[in-house]
Amino acid sequence: MMKLARTTALLLTLAAAACSSGGSGSGPTDPGGGTNGGGGGGGGGTGGGSTDGVPDLGPNASLHGKRPFPADNAWNRDVSSDPVDPGSATLIAACGGATRGLHPDFGTVWNGAPNGIPYVVVAGTQGRVPVSFDYADESDPGPYPVPAGAPVEGGASGTGDRHVLVIDRDNWKLYELYDAHPVNGGASWTAGSGAVFDLNSNALRPAGWTSADAAGLPIFPGLVRYDEVVEQKAIRHALRFTCPVTRRAYVAPARHYASSRTDTNLPPMGMRVRLKAGFDVSAYPANVQVILNAMKTYGMLLADNGSAWYVSGAPDPRWNDDELATLAGVKASDFEVVKMGTVVTQ
Repeated sequence: MMKLARTTALLLTLAAAACSSGGSGSGPTDPGGGTNGGGGGGGGGTGGGSTDGVPDLGPNASLHGKRPFPADNAWNRDVSSDPVDPGSATLIAACGGATRGLHPDFGTVWNGAPNGIPYVVVAGTQGRVPVSFDYADESDPGPYPVPAGAPVEGGASGTGDRHVLVIDRDNWKLYELYDAHPVNGGASWTAGSGAVFDLNSNALRPAGWTSADAAGLPIFPGLVRYDEVVEQKAIRHALRFTCPVTRRAYVAPARHYASSRTDTNLPPMGMRVRLKAGFDVSAYPANVQVILNAMKTYGMLLADNGSAWYVSGAPDPRWNDDELATLAGVKASDFEVVKMGTVVTQ
């Protein structure tokens, strides 16, 4: 009860500060599924003594500031000066309503499992294992370098999206699986879909293809990670978020839609939102300010169907859940849609 009282009091203080600063103004056709909490994996990784820019090894390991993809990649582009989309207010409201607050879909533990989407960093010598896919026609074939004990979103017995993310630090490649299940102790795996990304390249998935995410995007680059927030004290990329209902459409860098609805007032996959420049972050905890400043500079990309304004991140036992809960003081109306390019509907 004391934790709840402290968090509630802090949220009231933050809401007042935001107002005074003017900070307002899975089924066969959806292999990406919706992500609404839960997670797997531990925190911290191994391989102490790593120098800056050389990722550690292990579950949720520090990348020591090494950023996936080239500097001019869509995930890494500064959009703080980009124009606002003409349909911004309507699109924002369509994602659960203008008064909906942000929700951190990550933290320490939720429902008995690490809370968030875990990842594991492996060496280039990691053994590769076969993977069979339900959606093989839109998946990159294996084998994948998935360790037998790779952390699974929601934990080993989780029943949600069960994402598995593997970063090969030596070959700088990203391997992602949706609905992943180990077979014979991890000697092989089954998955709904899978995708491989060259982290030195700006190459996108083929048009119309899914990935391990509904929008055909990589998941890992959009996660809020402890090593960036606390160690680096900066997030230098866009984040990933979800909306309850989306349009049968996508906009780059997304490559896939996961809806049958054609209403143009609904957000397409890949839509980027940005925290308004005038939003005052100063009353928030220092670690939360890091997250909010990234939302101002790089924004967030709509990547999946799920609960409104859920922000994705990796689990870590060192997160302060009370601090993260203050994100609820940031409302949908504090965001604007960055002007979109061509909207693909076929």
